[in-house]
Amino acid sequence: MSTSQGDETKLAYTIIESLLEGHEKLSELLVVMAHAIDEDTLKALTGTMQWEAYLESKRALEQTKLQIDELIERLKVIENA
Repeated sequence: MSTSQGDETKLAYTIIESLLEGHEKLSELLVVMAHAIDEDTLKALTGTMQWEAYLESKRALEQTKLQIDELIERLKVIENA
């Protein structure tokens, strides 16, 4: 892999990692907020389409993390070739 491609690959990885970290921090914030609101409000919130979309996004993110791990392994092989 040429230096330019390696630099671009590392940049792409850094961007993806940053997005994943931002999503994780949002999840942590939601947990804190959930503890701060009363039970009725929490039930109302978790019954919305937005909450279901958030949960689906979180499930998809778990798959994305696996794909990123696979990408990292492939890039290591390419760099060492």
